[in-house]
Amino acid sequence: MTEIDTETFLADLYALREIGRFRTGVHRPTFSPDDMQSRRWLMGRLEACGLGASIDGIGNVLGRHRGPGPHLLVGSHIETQNEAGWLDGALGVVAGLALARAGLPVDIVAFADEEGHFSGGFLGSRSAIGDLTEAEIDAARNRTDGTPLRAALKTVGLAGISRMQLDTSRYRGFLELHIEQGTQLESAGLHLGVVSGIVAIWQFKIVFKGNQDHAGGTTMAERRDAGLSAVRLLAAIDREFPKVCGPRSTWTTGQITLDPGGYSIIPGCAEVAFQFRDVSIPVLERMEACLEALVCESNRRERCTATLTPLSKAIPAPCDPNLMEAISQAAEQVCPGRWQVMPSGAGHDAQNIARILPAAMLFVPSIGGISHHWAEDTTDADLAFGVRALGGAAARVLAG
Repeated sequence: MTEIDTETFLADLYALREIGRFRTGVHRPTFSPDDMQSRRWLMGRLEACGLGASIDGIGNVLGRHRGPGPHLLVGSHIETQNEAGWLDGALGVVAGLALARAGLPVDIVAFADEEGHFSGGFLGSRSAIGDLTEAEIDAARNRTDGTPLRAALKTVGLAGISRMQLDTSRYRGFLELHIEQGTQLESAGLHLGVVSGIVAIWQFKIVFKGNQDHAGGTTMAERRDAGLSAVRLLAAIDREFPKVCGPRSTWTTGQITLDPGGYSIIPGCAEVAFQFRDVSIPVLERMEACLEALVCESNRRERCTATLTPLSKAIPAPCDPNLMEAISQAAEQVCPGRWQVMPSGAGHDAQNIARILPAAMLFVPSIGGISHHWAEDTTDADLAFGVRALGGAAARVLAG
């Protein structure tokens, strides 16, 4: 087993945690001053590990091993959700530092904006595989304040810098260490999860058209209340989806917007942001067919017309079997019998890299399943299990 300096690994994690600290977590949105400070911090650590460090025109940071191959690519992201956790993303990048420090021939990457602060999604990893156009960059806006991505890039000094393209001939694959962001490992008393695949997210907009009117003068029999029609459809989805979904499917109503949104006004329009997730295309298709049927039934029963618009349909990303086997062997050596194979319910940069390279992920438990919140945490012992297993897997792959 490759010897990993877990003490320095944990020290790096805790040092990065201080940049943008919020309560016990971190607030480090993409291209904020704290995010850029963290990227400069990372470049200094990469150079200290003997790697050549660079940042590209979309904000991706790459540490390139200077010696001969074969090589592995290891990493994740270091920006955070707003007022969120300290490990989501950062763990995978700092783990890469630990592997490089142990002498493994790895390149380390911190992809920009995995957390989606700008429209378009996964800007850094999509750019690195050649899937982000200049037109998309022109159109992208900050989801919080509307700042154009081009303006943000100029503000942080990245305008005009070329964007890197990953060289598939250089790598045997991509590895990403990540927190689970769920309760499965902790509930089972396990230390590690070997990821079998990353879910696809299918997103939809549902718009209900009713009639805006006075909340006191309009009788209940006369009303065309778009809000109530939306609530009744969502209740029907929650009732019917369990009949068609898979064992790990999830569905979420992320936003309900009522127009005009006043206490004394019957809403004339309701807009719903809705998504579901699974690792199986047939399951996703069943869920979509069920959703379409429920919208049709709503239009038959309700006085408000519902329109369903698909927004995005990602493709599930199965992890590479050979990389999974290497991770499984390393997990068994690090914590015999205390690991399992499991899918990822969240999206990750690895799903984009899997389109051009063999890719695999390793999970460590999340205390209480909490993530995307400043209380996100994992024990130091489990963090150490994770980086040691990642190092062991990388050594196996590189020696193979």
